[in-house]
Amino acid sequence: MAGFDRMAATYQALELCAFGGGLQRARTAFVDHLTPCRDVLTLGDGDGRFLKALLDAAPDVRVHSVDASARMLALAGGRLTAHQRARLTFDCADARHFDPGQRTYDAIVTMFFLDCFVEGDVERIVSRILPHLRPGGLWLYADFAIPPSGAARMHARVAVSALYRFFRWRADLEARTLPPSEAILQRAGLSCLDQREFRAGLIRSAVYRYFSVGSTDQ
Repeated sequence: MAGFDRMAATYQALELCAFGGGLQRARTAFVDHLTPCRDVLTLGDGDGRFLKALLDAAPDVRVHSVDASARMLALAGGRLTAHQRARLTFDCADARHFDPGQRTYDAIVTMFFLDCFVEGDVERIVSRILPHLRPGGLWLYADFAIPPSGAARMHARVAVSALYRFFRWRADLEARTLPPSEAILQRAGLSCLDQREFRAGLIRSAVYRYFSVGSTDQ
């Protein structure tokens, strides 16, 4: 998603104009679940507002932050204290091809990220990254959603369509519609512990737990 380099300087201002603080509330809705974690992987955190909230909330956490935009990573680093940067590893990489190597994590975070991809790419990202999540680990998720019915559904369809047109123009996104990201996470063995909705269901935040194959703790 190197196309986000072009948007890095104005990304936060555009978000605030469109959604106020709604997206940040969704990002941080379950950050308290990560306070006991020691190792966390964030994918596509962009300009680092969730990263800053996590490092503030969890003084012992070590974070591996992966983003395809070098400019977004630079903005994220600029938000942090020297002590926080010492607990952080940045990787400028496309999540579709990123290999964590031998690393494993207590939690994985995707905030307004999986919606940037077509369904097949989301499946590949999840299948590539999930083996590096320790059994019992968490997956924090936030993204746009289409409510099931009513005026909220109509409003969300218009809003999401407009967002995709804008980001195809500015960031060269291939995706044109929301992928079924939560269904993909659930098929992969993640169970939803809690979820919240914002803006009449247009925005969803959820926390999932991963149970290893054969676990009896579900």
